[in-house]
Amino acid sequence: MTAPISLAAAHEPRTAEVSRDTAETKIKVRLNLDGTGESKLATGIGFFDHMLDQIARHGLIDLDVQCQGDLHIDGHHTVEDVGIAIGQAVRQAVGDKRGITRYGHSYVPLDEALSRVVIDFSGRPGLVLDARFASAMIGGFDTQLVHEFFQGFVNHAQVTLHIDNLKGVNAHHQVETIFKAFGRALRMALTPDARAAGQVPSTKGTL
Repeated sequence: MTAPISLAAAHEPRTAEVSRDTAETKIKVRLNLDGTGESKLATGIGFFDHMLDQIARHGLIDLDVQCQGDLHIDGHHTVEDVGIAIGQAVRQAVGDKRGITRYGHSYVPLDEALSRVVIDFSGRPGLVLDARFASAMIGGFDTQLVHEFFQGFVNHAQVTLHIDNLKGVNAHHQVETIFKAFGRALRMALTPDARAAGQVPSTKGTL
């Protein structure tokens, strides 16, 4: 009796590499959507690296992000442009979206905090983020930049993304649950669907 071929072995690893150079940031992103959650991160913002690590670990994405940004001004350009570059890399790695689950969602708690993330690889960029962070800064990280990261990602990955922080009084916990839930939702949406192998998950026939 022939052993069944695992879905993971049925396709080549989905990888991409993106470089983005502007007057504000110089960024290189390499990722493998079918990885094991390994990460190599150097953005110059410690808390941001910690959050990107959550995406890698919980999304089982191998993620290498190297960024030199104008941190003498603030972290805005670095965080936004990294979001853009990761979005570009994800879109490139996903390709025509044949055989993917398309939709993903996750609830993640951390002590008193709870967040929900829902994603659709729709081909239509859209972000709805509802979060009222308990403090404006987490170390050297401005919590307003959470929105900037995800807006950059959404615009260039061309996904619809809903993010809700449902509970939380500690800003670190609030943000961390969002990034963990995002990683988990990504993982679900990008998982190959054995029953829809080779099919685009849309009645339109394209996404």
